[in-house]
Amino acid sequence: MTRHPHPPAEPVTFEPEFVAGVREIFEERIVFNRVLGLQVTDIAAERVTARIAMRPELVGHFAYNRLHGGVISAALDAMGGLAVMAAIGARHLDEPVPQRLQRFAKLGTIDLRIDYLRPAIGEGFLLEAEVLRLGSRVASTRMAFSGTDGKLLATGAAAYIVS
Repeated sequence: MTRHPHPPAEPVTFEPEFVAGVREIFEERIVFNRVLGLQVTDIAAERVTARIAMRPELVGHFAYNRLHGGVISAALDAMGGLAVMAAIGARHLDEPVPQRLQRFAKLGTIDLRIDYLRPAIGEGFLLEAEVLRLGSRVASTRMAFSGTDGKLLATGAAAYIVS
């Protein structure tokens, strides 16, 4: 995935409490993410990453042991939201951690596009997302879904309401 053309002048370092809070919201409080098995691997202001392990409950085509397309779509949507969480957290570093975490309550998907490029067959999958633009009301994101070998299996683009 291409980096944003204009990264922040100084890299943002999140407090451990903020990262832990985002992980708790994303992996535990959003119960469907737990059903999907989404596990965050990195949270940075400019990019977030996660992984999913293949499980029988996620199979969409039994003859090929292929991941269900709905799992891919839902996971990419969740990753776009996670990227927006990180970008909002970076924008409001002057606020206390609990106040920044509360900002995610209004976050919601308003548009989602998924392009399925190859069958998702394997033991696990890697996901990443970045925010292309964070406005005062709407954020635009780009997401990628890959096999553990790095082969791109699906891409996504989404818009989220942030206020």
